[in-house]
Order: sequence, then structure tokens, then C-alpha cells
Amino acid sequence: MRWFAVLALATMPAATLAQQLVTSQAPESVSVTVYRNPERSIDDAIDLDWLEGYALITETRTVDLPAGESELRFEGVAGTIIPSSVIIRGLPGMPAEKNYDARLLSPGALIEGALGRQVHIRRTSRATGKVMEEEAIIRSGPDGVLLQTVAGFEALKCTGLPESLVYSEVPPGLSAKPTLSVRAGAASPARVTLSLSYLAGQFDWQANYVARLGADGKTLDLFAWLTLANGNAESFPAAQVNAIAGEPNRDEDSSDDDSGTYAPEVRLQCWPAGRTSDPVWPVVPSTSVDSFNSLPAIYSDGQDIVVTGSRIRRENLESAMPVTAISAEQEDLGDLKLYRIPEPVTVAANGQKQVAMLHKSRIQVEQLYSAVLEATGDDREWAPAELMLRTRNSKDKGLGLPLPSGAVAVFEQAGGESLLAGQTAIDDLAIDEDVELVFGQSPDVQYMQKRISSRRDDDDGEDRSRRVRYQVEVTNAKRQPSRVEIGLRLFGDWTIRDSSARLQIVHGRKTWVTDVPANGRAKLTYTLGRPKPRKIKNSEED
Repeated sequence: MRWFAVLALATMPAATLAQQLVTSQAPESVSVTVYRNPERSIDDAIDLDWLEGYALITETRTVDLPAGESELRFEGVAGTIIPSSVIIRGLPGMPAEKNYDARLLSPGALIEGALGRQVHIRRTSRATGKVMEEEAIIRSGPDGVLLQTVAGFEALKCTGLPESLVYSEVPPGLSAKPTLSVRAGAASPARVTLSLSYLAGQFDWQANYVARLGADGKTLDLFAWLTLANGNAESFPAAQVNAIAGEPNRDEDSSDDDSGTYAPEVRLQCWPAGRTSDPVWPVVPSTSVDSFNSLPAIYSDGQDIVVTGSRIRRENLESAMPVTAISAEQEDLGDLKLYRIPEPVTVAANGQKQVAMLHKSRIQVEQLYSAVLEATGDDREWAPAELMLRTRNSKDKGLGLPLPSGAVAVFEQAGGESLLAGQTAIDDLAIDEDVELVFGQSPDVQYMQKRISSRRDDDDGEDRSRRVRYQVEVTNAKRQPSRVEIGLRLFGDWTIRDSSARLQIVHGRKTWVTDVPANGRAKLTYTLGRPKPRKIKNSEED
């Protein structure tokens, strides 16, 4: 019986013994939901070289599964995929194994994968054009490539002749695209539609607002761009794109998953010939593989030459930023806000894209000037007040929708054209919150403060003022009245005992709100007080 079993295995076709390979080269459809980098401040622009946001990517793929066990390979996933986050729906059973092939085909990876193996080194004579080939063994690299030939050891690209390495095969474990593979099984052949979801890094997004103040100074048109950034080498064509505003809770350990693609750099070093002070001018190798095109090289005179995937892709970053005029649709996602772009958008590799996020016209705003004074401080010299536009994020004011944080450029009408009046930023704003845009300073509206009297108790030589009177003055050089708000910041046990005008509470702070006439001025006097220090009696010892 045992010999019969061995004979049966020996006569089985090799295909049934080897694991079957099924490759999905690209998805039929893809959705990209981008989460912002919570550590990046509103004023910081997106840096394509350092993106700390992430995205949830969901792909739909159709594959033909054979009967039995097979290795299912998903090519073209994001290079920064977090393998532990992968969810696959639609398989006949649970996947038995999951792997991520992060070693990409690159000059450095070819050299590293061929260490100790035989390659061909091809040299071309500049004078005659004659091509010479000989066998060599790669002994070290890619950080300093050392070859062993019949003549001995030599460094690559140091003979003065154009050289290239020719490989007879691609070293095992290298892939032209980032690839996720799973081991799956099916009872019978089947065509299945799979949903592949995973988290990936090197994404980010932000909102950028353009605010145009009406000629009457009482209305505002607000337009917002949604800027998407993808720092991966993979593009996502015709994707359903969403952006999430807010800060979802995320386990920091998940970001520590070492899931980035691996493409080591090539550094060439030659032994100096002649004097040790002679400069060395290395030249980057042009590596080639049978049936593979030579990979491009980047030259840098007098420096170590580095060839990496990111440097090769740099050209892509210098192209004009594509702009798509599509208005995003806002939805609730629990306590977060989701902005859905209603039309397919291509999220290009190593690039940014802008789409229209919202557009609101004739928002009712109040234009005013503001300042904050330290009520217990020293005299304040004349200083310009800040320009402010204020409204409420409500439907009756012309808004009434969640506003994600972002930079704001404010334009005003002058001579029949819109000119930049200033720039500011807003935090995430919910519905019915106040919206305040402080976008500059006005030389026409100025304020100052001075101490006009004080009552002291300084018998011991220390200043123990208990009542201090101040005067605040505001001037308006404009040809129309101006609304001015001066907030008074208090410290310690000081309180305002009386004032020449009624003070209002604005953002929890006592504030002087006044309308200063055209080419006029306004004054406020107020008195600060604090409790008299308690005398502490010294107790005598018996």
C-alpha cells in the first residue's frame, strides 16, 4: 500500500503538486479615503517629501480561482501598505497566509540580490566602440560595489570606460510592483469578485479658503479648495476620493509597522589613482536585465551618486498642479466629517490635486477692529488694531456647514479688482460656532493705554498698589465710523471696580466695544482693584 501511494504521487502531474499562482495586476475600481496628519499645524503647507497622514484604500478585483490551493497575488498596492490592516472579502474561505513583497526592482536591489553570484560586466571602448564582456562576481554592494574578475578585485565604474552590469535573471524576491499575496483555497474553479481594503501611509489633505469681501464690507463670498497629496509611487486612477476632517482615535503602534517598499541606494567609490589628493569623479552604473529596460540614472558632479526610486520620480513633482473644479459633498461620519468628491478623481503618484470643496455666496459678516490689553501691565504705546471679519456658522448668516481647518486668503475690492488684504487660518468649526478671521493690522485705527493714577500702600518700600486707574484711547483716521473691540486681560486677584463705559463679555473676557466716529477718537477710563494684603501676626514662643 505504501509503495502504491508513492507511485501515485510520482505519476501525478507536476502542476497539481506545485502551488498554483493567480495574479491580479490591477483593480477594476478603487476608493481612497484620506485622513489628515494631526501633527501638522494649520499654517504649515503640505510637504510631499514628508507626508504623515494616511489613507484607507478599498479596491475591487475580479480573479479566477482554480480548484485547490493557490497563491493569489495583488499587484500595484500602495508601497506604504500596512499589511496587518489588510481585509479581504469575497474569498471562498479564510486566507491561510498573507505576505507583502516590499523589495522592489531597482539598481540597488539588483546588486544586493546578486551578491556572491556571477554576472557579466560589459565595457565599451570610447575610441573604437568595441564592446567587451567578461564574467564577474559581485562581492559587496550596493553601498560601494566591489567586483571579482579573473584579473582580481576592482570597484565598479573605475576603469574609465563606460560599464554596465548584465544579469542573466532577476534575483528571487524582487518585484516590479509592490505586491500583496495570500494563500487561498477553493473546492472548485470559480470567478470571484474580491474587496481588498488596507491602510497606507504617505497621504495627507488640507483645506484652503479664498474669502472675497464685498464692496459694501458686509457680505463675503467663501470658496474652499480641498488639496490631496499622495507620496506613494503608485497612482490611483479614477478613484472615489473622500477626505475625513477631525482626529479619529488610532493606535500609534499601527504606524510602526515596517511596511515601506525597500529599494536600497547605489553608492560608487573608486580607489584613488596617482596622488591621494586627486579628486574622484564616479559615474553611476547603467544596470540592465535580460528583457528589462535599463533604469534611468541621476548624475551629481563631485558627490556620491544616489539612485533611488524617489529620486527617479522627482521629475513628476515639478509638473503643474492639476486643478479639478468639482464640489465635494459633506456627510457625517459619527463625530467626524466626511467630504465626498462626487466624480472619479485620479490621485497621481508623488503629486497633489485640488478639487473644489465648497462655495458660499453673500455670507453676512461684520467688519471690526480688535485688540487685547493687559489691564495690569505698563503703559502701552500707540499700536495698530487688528482687522477682523466676524460671522456665525449658521444658515441664517449664509453658512451652516462644518468647516475643516485650513489657511484663508482674504481679498478686498479696490479699483474694480480683487486684491489680497491678508492671510489667516481657522480651526475646525462646527455649525453655530463663531467664525472670526483676523487677517491684518490697520494703520488707520490705533489704540494706546496709560496709567493716570494709583493708590499705594508701600510702607515697607514695596509697591502694593490696590487701586490703579487707566485710560485707553482709540483713534480712527478712516472716512467712516469703525467698530472697535478692546479686550482687557486680567491677572492674579485684580478686578475691574468701575469703568466709564459698559463692558461686555466676549470670549469670556471683559471687552470695551465702541463705535469710533470717522476721523474721530474714543476714550475709556477704568479702575483696577485688589484686596488689601492681610497682616499676619507673628506668634511668640512661650
